[in-house]
Amino acid sequence: MTDDLDAQLRPATAEEWPALVRAMSDAFGNTPSGPHLDSVPPVAEMDRSLVLWDGDRLAATSGIYSRSLTVPGAVVPCAGITWVTVSATHRRRGILTAIMRRQLTHLHEQQREPVAALWAAEFPIYGRFGYAPATSRGNLTGRTERLRLRSDVDLGSGRVDVVPKETYQAAATAVHEQLRRFVPGNLERDLRWWDRILRDEKDDRDGATELRYLLHTEADGSVTGYAAYRLKSARTDGGEPDSTLIVEEVRATRPPAYAALWQLMLSIDLVRTVRAPMLSPDDPIRLLVTDGRALHASPVDALWVRLVDVDRALAARRYPTPIDLVIEVSDEFCPWNAGRWRVSGHPAGGYCGRTDLDPDLVLGIEELSAAYLGGVSLGTLHAAGRVTEVSPGAVTLASTAFSWPVTPWCPDEF
Repeated sequence: MTDDLDAQLRPATAEEWPALVRAMSDAFGNTPSGPHLDSVPPVAEMDRSLVLWDGDRLAATSGIYSRSLTVPGAVVPCAGITWVTVSATHRRRGILTAIMRRQLTHLHEQQREPVAALWAAEFPIYGRFGYAPATSRGNLTGRTERLRLRSDVDLGSGRVDVVPKETYQAAATAVHEQLRRFVPGNLERDLRWWDRILRDEKDDRDGATELRYLLHTEADGSVTGYAAYRLKSARTDGGEPDSTLIVEEVRATRPPAYAALWQLMLSIDLVRTVRAPMLSPDDPIRLLVTDGRALHASPVDALWVRLVDVDRALAARRYPTPIDLVIEVSDEFCPWNAGRWRVSGHPAGGYCGRTDLDPDLVLGIEELSAAYLGGVSLGTLHAAGRVTEVSPGAVTLASTAFSWPVTPWCPDEF
């Protein structure tokens, strides 16, 4: 290999897809399975991939999905970074840095997505490239004997039915499209992504059943909620039932529909434990049960965000309270973001442009990216010494303006 890594990086071809699968499986320590081992899956965008060959060996891989990400008050194009691997034989050579720089530089130069996002396999890797965790998943768990809905919960007049996958997918698509535009961190799902989410390969079930599907329907026939779950059968040493209900997703456009879906799932026979790893840490179910300590959340980082272009990204989102501040941003990896920016906005729109005015706040691109979706407080980052307040009160003003009433949440790994 030569020292010019950037010149050696190139998009992969369709014929190279099986080699990508093997390289990614080797890096992540799993056995590849599914229908797309030898042919490119529908969600893949090979022209946005990057690979590095060393002779006849694939040494590094990466890719980008073209996604739409909900941000506070708006939806923006988002580069979904994926397939990132470097072979163990090629570590500490600057390959990952070259890939990250190539991706971000091209996004900026081509004025494509103003925001990039990824799911991090390991926490320490991506901060040095400006990414920061902007959402969390709840890892909710509880014992069913303590998970009873409050007596004052409105269950409405609709009904919950078990349905086949095809019926579920069509109805859930419509419900998800209504909801995802109001929850920062949510991603769009076209038919390709729904097919991937519901593919349900046996090797991915960890001993649990195939997915089972629920729809909530109102008296007028409209679908107002959906849920997908699986069961993992078990018994205690004494032979008593001890199965686990694994909730993959549950969403509804109306609170009664949401409560009714949960009521059915919590009443399934032989189940003693509920797990909902991908739900939001403050999912409404925690407020619907009689025992507020019964459902435990163990949040972990989920979607990591990186502002590709500070001005375009900050102008795209909305701000729940008026803001007009100057922020000084440091960004060594993407120097076009470094400098002072005037940020102004309100609930109807935003603006961000270069300025020579003195800064009110000084922070790094990691901190700004973490706060972008409204789930990480600039006040908390300030308390950690990662934001510097120059103008008195600027942290309070910025923390309020960058917040959002809805907790950001991303249920879609990619």
